[in-house]
Amino acid sequence: MTAARILVAEDERIIGFDLCETVEEAGFEVVGPHSDISSAMLSFQKDKPDLAILDVKLDDGIVYPLAEKLANEDVPIIFHSGQFTQQEVAERFPEAKTLLKPCPPNEMLQAVTDLLESQ
Repeated sequence: MTAARILVAEDERIIGFDLCETVEEAGFEVVGPHSDISSAMLSFQKDKPDLAILDVKLDDGIVYPLAEKLANEDVPIIFHSGQFTQQEVAERFPEAKTLLKPCPPNEMLQAVTDLLESQ
C-alpha cells in the first residue's frame, strides 16, 4: 500500500518544516512545505494529493482559491491557522477541519488519520 500524499502549505519556515517532519515520521509522503499559493498550486496541478494541510494566510495571499480547487477535486483539507477562527473557515469550507496554531503534533496526526479514513 502506498503512503498517502500530504500537501503542506505553510509560510512560517520553522512551523512548516516541523509540520512536514511530524507527518513524514508518521509514515505519510509529504509534499512541501510551500510558502506561497503559487508553488502549492503548481504542486497540486502536477500531482493531486490525498490530503492538504493549509495555513490560511501565505506569503502571496489568502489560500482560499487553492482550497476551492482542492475541495472541487474532493481533496480533504485541514486548515492550520493562528489568525482565522474555526467559524470563519467553516463558513467557506464546512467539510474542512480547522486546527488552531499552535497545534500539538498528536492532534494534527489524529486529524490527518480521521480525514483519510473518512474518504
